[in-house]
Amino acid sequence: MKSLLSIFVLASLFAPSFMMMTACAPNETQHELHMAPMSEMSAEIASAREPIQQAYQFAVANPEPLKNVPCYCGCGTLGHTSNYDCYIKDAPTNGKIVFDEHALGCTICIDITQDVMRMTRAGRAPPAIRAEIVKMYSQFGPSNQ
Repeated sequence: MKSLLSIFVLASLFAPSFMMMTACAPNETQHELHMAPMSEMSAEIASAREPIQQAYQFAVANPEPLKNVPCYCGCGTLGHTSNYDCYIKDAPTNGKIVFDEHALGCTICIDITQDVMRMTRAGRAPPAIRAEIVKMYSQFGPSNQ
């Protein structure tokens, strides 16, 4: 009987700690991102910092999420109509992508794309991603959409 009581006392002492550990564990399902291989990137992109490389890889492999969100760096004056245009000038059907090097030197473009990647990985829907990007970045400048 004493051993049963001891087990009960120990369990009651550790139960709150266990419950806090499980309550703090992330519940979000992480979705894998599709990324274009580095072999498809230009030499300039391949020599850039990793977040920039990842942004370009994501843009090549996932055009729709970035076409869905505006950019706020002022690139509308360059003819850009979405965050996607900061990375890709032309993506013809023959597969030879023409890169726009604008995002190589623009932290706002990269930050927007990294946020889109994070929210996509978390399983957020495109309208929710767009709304969040507009909310977060509209303070930085005019939208290009």
